[in-house]
Amino acid sequence: MANRCAVCGKGKSTGMQVSHSHIRTKKTWAPNLQPVKAIIDGTTRRIKVCTRCLRSGKVTRAN
Repeated sequence: MANRCAVCGKGKSTGMQVSHSHIRTKKTWAPNLQPVKAIIDGTTRRIKVCTRCLRSGKVTRAN
């Protein structure tokens, strides 16, 4: 499974890390994904969801 949220589609983002001497190197930022048992179409499935979607209540968790 890709490093992407199953609800909102949030994935890796890229940019430049800039040091104190202004040397620029490429850097990637990964989303905070958590494996969660969620109810999707009436069945329980394991999906990766970002913590923003978990906190906002976009996912109905299964027990």
